[in-house]
Amino acid sequence: MKIISWNIAHRKESWHQLLSSDADIALLQEASEPPPEIKEQIDIDSEPWETHSSGPNSPWRTAVVKLSDNIELDWIKPSIISKAHGGQLAVSRPGTLAAAQVKFNDELPIILISMYGFWEKPHKITGSNWLYADASVHRIISDLSIFIGSQSGHRIIASGDLNILHGYGENGSKYWASRYATIFSRMEALGSIFVGPQTPNGRQAFPWPAELPLNSKNAPTFYSNRQNPENASRQLDFVFVSESIASQVQVKALNHPDQWGSSDHCRLLIEI
Repeated sequence: MKIISWNIAHRKESWHQLLSSDADIALLQEASEPPPEIKEQIDIDSEPWETHSSGPNSPWRTAVVKLSDNIELDWIKPSIISKAHGGQLAVSRPGTLAAAQVKFNDELPIILISMYGFWEKPHKITGSNWLYADASVHRIISDLSIFIGSQSGHRIIASGDLNILHGYGENGSKYWASRYATIFSRMEALGSIFVGPQTPNGRQAFPWPAELPLNSKNAPTFYSNRQNPENASRQLDFVFVSESIASQVQVKALNHPDQWGSSDHCRLLIEI
C-alpha cells in the first residue's frame, strides 16, 4: 500500500499530480476543494473545505483521499470539541485533523491521520509578534489520543505539515528546540514513534544551513518564497507510526528538484 502525504498549498495542479501517481491514498494538508473533474475520480469525505480560525475561516483543510480501488477506506467523522459526545473524534480546531480507517488485503485495519500545525499568535497583552505552531500540534496530539485504547498494539499512521523543526530551533535557539522536542517525546510516550523522512531516504540540504546541527539527518520538505527546491533547507513534514507496525513502514521524502511537485512542500511517500 502506497500513501502520499502532502501539503498541496491549495493548488489545483497538485490534485492532478496526485491522480497521475500510483498511490492508493493521499493524506493532504492545506487542501482546497478539488475541481469537478477530479471529484469524479476520487473518494473523499463530505466535510466543509475550511479550517477554523480566529478571523475568517481559511478555505482549505486536511483530508484523507482514496485514490485506488485496491483498498477499503472508512472516514471517521470529526466533531467540534464543544459538541462531541464520548467516544467521538473531537477536534480542537476543525480542519487541522482528518482521520480514516483503511483495510488492505487481509491485514488488520490501520488508522490514518492527516494533520496540520496551524500558525498562532501570542495574546495581545504580551506585545509579541511571534508566530508558532507547536501549541496547535499539541492540541492535535490530544485529539488523536482517542484512537489509543491500549498501552500497545494500536495501528496508527499520523503524518503532515507540523510547521515545527526536528532536533534544533530557528537560528540555533535552544528555547525553541526544547519546545519542539516535546512534540516528538509526547508522541513517543503514546506509542507512536517518529519514522522520518530522514536521510538516506531523502536528499539533505545543500548548502548546509548554519542553524542545522552537523549530525542532523533531516531531509528538507519545504522551501520559502526566497528559495526553490534546489536550496530548500527546512523539514516541516513528519510521519509518526505506532510501534506495533513501525517495522512494516518505510518513509521517503520525494525532495529532489526533479520530483518535488507543484507545492512549496514536497511529497512524502509512505509504503506499507
